[in-house]
Amino acid sequence: MERPTEIGIVKAGCIGTLPLLEFLLDERADRTDIDVTVAGSGSKLGLEQCRKIAKLVVDQEPDFVILIGPAQESPGPTEARRMISEAGMPAIVISDGPTEKIAEEIGKTGLGYIIVDGDPMIGARREFLDPTEMALYNSDVTRVLAATGTLSLIGGEIDKIINSIKNGEAPILPRIVIRGPEAINAAGFVNPYARAKAAAAYDIARQVAKINSEACFKITDWNVYVPRVATGHELMRMAARMADEAREIEKKGDAVLRAPHFKDGSRGRKRALIEKPKRD
Repeated sequence: MERPTEIGIVKAGCIGTLPLLEFLLDERADRTDIDVTVAGSGSKLGLEQCRKIAKLVVDQEPDFVILIGPAQESPGPTEARRMISEAGMPAIVISDGPTEKIAEEIGKTGLGYIIVDGDPMIGARREFLDPTEMALYNSDVTRVLAATGTLSLIGGEIDKIINSIKNGEAPILPRIVIRGPEAINAAGFVNPYARAKAAAAYDIARQVAKINSEACFKITDWNVYVPRVATGHELMRMAARMADEAREIEKKGDAVLRAPHFKDGSRGRKRALIEKPKRD
């Protein structure tokens, strides 16, 4: 048996695509073609935290590295990218909308990138955000990113890289910005109303990113920014409901697209609930 492809994941801080990333690649924990090593810095993005976790992963000499997290223009993630780039293995950055400002710079270092502009920052104001609110908000973001097809698209791009490495080929690293339509296409909606609801949920998430960013970085009066972040979180809750409704419409038509991994890493596809997945 050929050795598994080794994947190293560096998690610096948190965005909606981050918590479940490694599980998108092996949802049933039975793939035999990959092994995954994950190192995380928790919520902090400091220089030393990012340097430490990048070194932990790079020292394992994986076949492929993913750096995921927000604020890629800040010193910590920038240092992590430098270390990963200099290590010489294929690597991509997964981040949120503001990273688009430095996308060209990331590409010049030889790294690929997937930027999700519908992955909104949290309303990180002390007067508003506590652990419970943080967990609820992130669950809403995860539901939107999952139901709209964003996570499916990201998982598919990573699978392409894995397959290239398994075939002894130099992978073509993605350099894409997910704005909404790309994600909705990956979800494979059959019902046009389901598609429209999912698109609306994604667009709301994009608006939440603007609201929370403004409230966290531009507004200084706490009497103004507290209701503003509350607005962002309430909108995210509505987006999650709408994304859920889109999937429920697909269920009613017995048309939910499911694309599970087989043990060898290949993907199957099915629509009907009572149906075996067929290999792509």
